Amino acid sequence: MKERRMVPEPEFDSYYGRPILKEPVWKQPDVPLYLFAGGLAGASALLAEGAALTGRAGLLRVARTAAAAGSTLGSGLLVHDLGRPERFLNMLRVLKITSPLSVGSWILASFSGLSAAAAATEYSGRLRVVGRMAGAGAGVLGPALATYTAVLVADTAVPAWHEAHRELPFVFAGSAAAAAGGLAMVAAPKAEAGPARRMAVIGGVAELAASELMNRRLGMHAEVYREGRPGTLLKLARVLTAAGTGLTPFARRSRVVSTLAGTAYLAGSLLTRFGVFQAGLASARDPKYTVVPQGERSGQ
Repeated sequence: MKERRMVPEPEFDSYYGRPILKEPVWKQPDVPLYLFAGGLAGASALLAEGAALTGRAGLLRVARTAAAAGSTLGSGLLVHDLGRPERFLNMLRVLKITSPLSVGSWILASFSGLSAAAAATEYSGRLRVVGRMAGAGAGVLGPALATYTAVLVADTAVPAWHEAHRELPFVFAGSAAAAAGGLAMVAAPKAEAGPARRMAVIGGVAELAASELMNRRLGMHAEVYREGRPGTLLKLARVLTAAGTGLTPFARRSRVVSTLAGTAYLAGSLLTRFGVFQAGLASARDPKYTVVPQGERSGQ
């Protein structure tokens, strides 16, 4: 016979009804779009280097344009979120290795300059050697740009982000690769898009696997990734990413299928960033995601 619970389920609250954690004041849609644009740019720079090494001129131009445009857009969104341009410049006054924000600001600034130079030489046809060196530099920084934002959010006290610090970089890396590959599948010549298709599939599978592992490991914190608006966004993101992955084998022969698959990858990556961002906000609003883990760690 099942025992009846004599003590009611606890209700978690804080003094005067105020939240235990201060909810991040980062703006929407600025910050989620910044997370998406940075990931797209970083993975595109890596794809551009592969195109340069294999002589795929059409794919190279698309990927370098995506890297430059994505980092420029990301920088603009970050400045808009900060409110004043000088605040971003102030972050570049000192490089603090222990601060993800400081390191990330330097990565973004350096990458933006290099990717812009590489794209400019690609379109102008001048200073090719300089452009090649700039593109290689952007390619080296690309993986860091695509993943540092995951480290940045996980370094906060926001429960859903902090507890997911092991998996979030892999989720963001896979999502970035899927987006970059997807964009190239849409815009690059179909005959040159083989590396883009492979990058998109690998990225999509990696994102889905890392997301599943994260949800299994997080325990109660996984609730905010599965329920409410964040859950809806992330479910739709997984469906779109899986659809893009399923369509990719048929994209080599059909421009229409390639465009559909690429668009699905892009949309899935964008929704992943919005879903993860909103899941973090939801966990910060609810005191139980802070109180219960603290009690479990203290043995109470």
